[in-house]
Amino acid sequence: MMKVLFLPLFQMNTGHHKVADTLMDFLRRQFPAVESKKIDFLSYCNELMEKMVSEAYLRWIRSHPASYHRVYKTLMYQEPPRFEFISFEPWLPYFESKMKKMVEEEQPDLIVCTHSFPSRILQRLKRKRVLTVPVVNVYTDFFMNSIWGKRFIDYHFVPHQEAKWELITKYGVDKGRIIVTGIPVHDVFMNRSEARRKRQPAHVLVAGGNQGLGNMLAFLRAARTSTLFRYSVLCGANRQLYEEIASWRLSHIRPLPYIADPEEMNRLYEEADAVITKPGGVTVSELLHKRIPIFTIDCLPGQERINLQYLQQNGLIYHLVEPESGERHMLRLLTDDVEKNRFFRRVSDYFAGVEKTGQEALAEVVAAMPQRMAWRVLHP
Repeated sequence: MMKVLFLPLFQMNTGHHKVADTLMDFLRRQFPAVESKKIDFLSYCNELMEKMVSEAYLRWIRSHPASYHRVYKTLMYQEPPRFEFISFEPWLPYFESKMKKMVEEEQPDLIVCTHSFPSRILQRLKRKRVLTVPVVNVYTDFFMNSIWGKRFIDYHFVPHQEAKWELITKYGVDKGRIIVTGIPVHDVFMNRSEARRKRQPAHVLVAGGNQGLGNMLAFLRAARTSTLFRYSVLCGANRQLYEEIASWRLSHIRPLPYIADPEEMNRLYEEADAVITKPGGVTVSELLHKRIPIFTIDCLPGQERINLQYLQQNGLIYHLVEPESGERHMLRLLTDDVEKNRFFRRVSDYFAGVEKTGQEALAEVVAAMPQRMAWRVLHP
């Protein structure tokens, strides 16, 4: 039996986990003889460290978003990555030894990274010829930060043609090892309704993210006395947001708890005329596949802010800069058939650059590998 090891980071439910789960589900259905396993590399190293780092990460984003964004751009969005020479240098040998030990224990035939940090550690091992197991990078944002391993990684599933060109020209990666897949989403989101039933008032889905992060309340409070739209609000793990909206007892604004089932999420998308969300790579990719107009009010610092720049430059998202007047702006765009058609054309242009789905690309990689390859960590 072939074994594929998936490496996200942190235990909290993020896009990195969502993409890993999507590809694992695909392998289980299409390749029953392939064993898939997901490991949070940081928890494997030290569960207490994972808990401390993830909690500090969330507190930092919530309390000091501007400083987080500055640090993210400085340490993780420059080449060479400055984090390697500043804060993590003393720890890198420790992470390398842990990664080598994990691979020896798990004996995978293929490793799939959905987070940049495990990819970086694996690249270091492969560069030193300590590890020869094939590694796939699956990028979950609309850009590639500088932490991802690149030159010594075997396959790259990239979000768009610009990323492919960057790997070829900037890092010297052979184009045969790069596949433009977009950001992988579950198969269920690739089936879209050809025609949406017009609703009065229009139905808007508000998605605050799995952690319930993002200040959607200013917009929703302004909409309490309005009848322009009907809202369903995904509150994620934010119980306080759920309880506040529920306390309003309004028929046109209903709170929803965290939803994990892709089929249920797809039903919500099918019922929506527009979605207000943060510019996370996976959620936006699901909505692009569904051809639903996408609006954003705010975004997290770091990754989401950089995603927003790409999406705005390509006309794939609308930014509601003033939450209090956001409804009027949204109504104007949704009732402008010319602008809606422009949006749909821009979405089609984006997908025209996609060569294969993430599932198709992974299937090709798995099918090309000999069955039950020997695990390959080279011993000194």
